Amino acid sequence: MRDSVLVFGSGMMGCAIGCCAALAHNQVIMYDINESVLEKAHSRVLDNLNILVEQGLQTIEAIEEAKKLISVTNNLEQASERANLVIEAVYENLEVKQDVFQKLDSLLPESVPILSNTSGLRITDISAKTKYPERTLTAHFWLPANLIPLVEIVIGDKSSPELAVRIKEMLTTWGKTPVIVNKDLPGQLANRILQAVIREAVNIVEIGLASPEDVDTAIKMGMALRFPVWGPLEHVDAVGMDICCSVQNSVLPEITNRTHASPLMLKLLEEGNLGHKSGRGFYDWSEKDMDALIKKRNDFIVHALKKV
Repeated sequence: MRDSVLVFGSGMMGCAIGCCAALAHNQVIMYDINESVLEKAHSRVLDNLNILVEQGLQTIEAIEEAKKLISVTNNLEQASERANLVIEAVYENLEVKQDVFQKLDSLLPESVPILSNTSGLRITDISAKTKYPERTLTAHFWLPANLIPLVEIVIGDKSSPELAVRIKEMLTTWGKTPVIVNKDLPGQLANRILQAVIREAVNIVEIGLASPEDVDTAIKMGMALRFPVWGPLEHVDAVGMDICCSVQNSVLPEITNRTHASPLMLKLLEEGNLGHKSGRGFYDWSEKDMDALIKKRNDFIVHALKKV
């Protein structure tokens, strides 16, 4: 009986996606080939669920019901026999994802959709070796996936547009806010916008216009506060096309249009300053607490979700 959502890959993202699926009253099978990852998977999913209770976003009863729907396995053949939907969440490597999709394609009937949570690779390339690429899509959940509503559904060159609509409707019933991306381009939708912001933020530091701290402060305490209810294109319409075109004609010539990583970032990379993982990047992380920052971020997201 095909009654389950199969999550292929039980790391951080896979566990958060499994949490979302279970809360939507789906049987969920968490699969991973790595035994050590699989051992942690069930507790990770439970942690994701418990956070929602602690933050007042779910009831204890809903969480307890979701917990009963989750199982873990390292037997892909058995899991595939029960899957009515598969979401792949392995690490960002094209060859690995292609192998996963090819394996799933051989195990599953044509009617079972296979989705990838890739954040940057093209679903067209990931599904290139499958027999039925029309049943493949990207479904990119944003971190932290148990809190962020956005899911980007990307239609590949051979994907079924009708399937994209069906998946959008399904994810809406999960309590997500899905958007359809009509072209399979690098960066999908939101990451293209984010990379444009990062590119200019780094450029501002590089040319000495402002410090990293002041750049982040300007974004966090300015434009970012409006975004949950006031998108950039709504802003253009509100201000007026005439004014916005005038501003763009003045500002855009001074903004970087660099098509590669900035020299400043490459210099930091060469020096071994990778950011938090090495202790220093734009900031000295010996003076900043990442765990506290993540908690503050998540608390703010929860507060915003309760308001919008």
